[in-house]
Formats: sequence, structure tokens, C-alpha cells
Amino acid sequence: MIVNYVPTGWQIIYQQAHALLAAQLLHQWPPFLPLDQWVGLLAAAAQHDDEQADWTGHYGLTPAGAPANFTMKEFSLEQATRLMHAARFQGRWRSLLTSLHLSTLYESLRGQQAEIDAFLDEQQTSQQRWRRELKIKKADADQAYTLLHWCDRLSLILCRRELPEMGRALEIYHGPDGRRYEVLRPREDGPVQVQPWPFAEAQFTVSVEATMLHQLQFRDDAELARALREAPIETLRWELHK
Repeated sequence: MIVNYVPTGWQIIYQQAHALLAAQLLHQWPPFLPLDQWVGLLAAAAQHDDEQADWTGHYGLTPAGAPANFTMKEFSLEQATRLMHAARFQGRWRSLLTSLHLSTLYESLRGQQAEIDAFLDEQQTSQQRWRRELKIKKADADQAYTLLHWCDRLSLILCRRELPEMGRALEIYHGPDGRRYEVLRPREDGPVQVQPWPFAEAQFTVSVEATMLHQLQFRDDAELARALREAPIETLRWELHK
């Protein structure tokens, strides 16, 4: 979960919903891949945070009883393994993109546990095999994945309410063209701008659903889960203008 503290309590955005927002942003880029690869890239963006584990113990809560933000979670080898298994049902291209994402996120954990090292080694071996079988150059696969990473990052900036105040710009990530991109909102509650503008349309709107919790503290995960099921849902929207 992405957890934002707001005046009325907690604003909760599920990671799967954030991924769908990333896919909306990717959809606005001018396609530079064959149709089957472009749709596979969209699928990888939309599903890159799937296969989350059920809550156990204090999975969903901080020690103080507040909803836990996803950054407070440790790496879940089980979730990463399930994600790769699910991706393979959609083919080698989707699997390659998902594997590149997991390598990017978790390569820094190498050396901590033997089972994590084995998983990371498996990703590198599989990536090489899939590129060879699909006859795709490493540079081309990396370019496609870079766009997924870029959209993932911009989606997180929006979902985590990280747009700077007073019209200041924030770096997103370098794009698939190698250029540096920044996001800003010149006026509070006004349109969001990306510089340089990479999208096909001069303006468009993206959205994500957020669950609004008015209770600040919970006894256990069961109480939090019940509150999430019963809480009102708001649709958050951002208008992006060139």
C-alpha cells in the first residue's frame, strides 16, 4: 500500500492501482515498438506490482498501529517469485520486462542471503536466454524497460503526493531516449507539466482510486482490513498539459 497522511486521516492507494496509473502514463507515449511488444510493455507496467502476499503478523501495520507504507516492507522473495511465475503465462517478452524490473529493484540486496542471490542469478540467466530466443538486442530491451521504470517513477510521484511546492521541478528519471525529464506543477491544484514533453497528446487526464480511512490507529491487521473494505473510495485525477 501507498499510505499518505491527510487532514482527514489516511489516504491509501494500493500498489496494483499505482501500477495501473503507470500504464496510463505509458499509454500516452508515442509507440516505438511493434504492436505485440508495445502491448506486452503495457501489460508489464500494469501488473508489475501484482501477486502481493496476504497480510500476516504486522504486515499491514506499523508498531504504532498505523497503516504501513510499502517502503516499510522488507523484500518478499515469495512475492517476487510468484510475480515471475504469473508473467510467464503471458510470454517471454512480458517475462523479460518483469525480470528486468525485479533486477533493478533488488540487485542491491545481493550478498545478504543465499536464496536472494540465487533468485537474482536466475533473473540474469533468464534474461539472457529470453533475449536470445526472441532475437532482441540488450540495448532494445533496456530501452523498453527504461520507459516502464520512468512511468513507474512518475506514477509514484503522483500517488505519494511528491509534487514540489511553488512550481519547483523534480527529476523523474531519464527516459528511453536518454534525456532527463522533470515534473512540476506551476500552480497549486493546476495542471501538471513534464519537461521536455514526451507524450503524443498535448493534454490528457490520468486517475487512480484511493481508499480514505478516518481512523488513525488499528489494533491488528483484521481491524485494518475490515476498515479498508468499508471505507469510502475517491478517484484522484491529474491533468497533464504540455
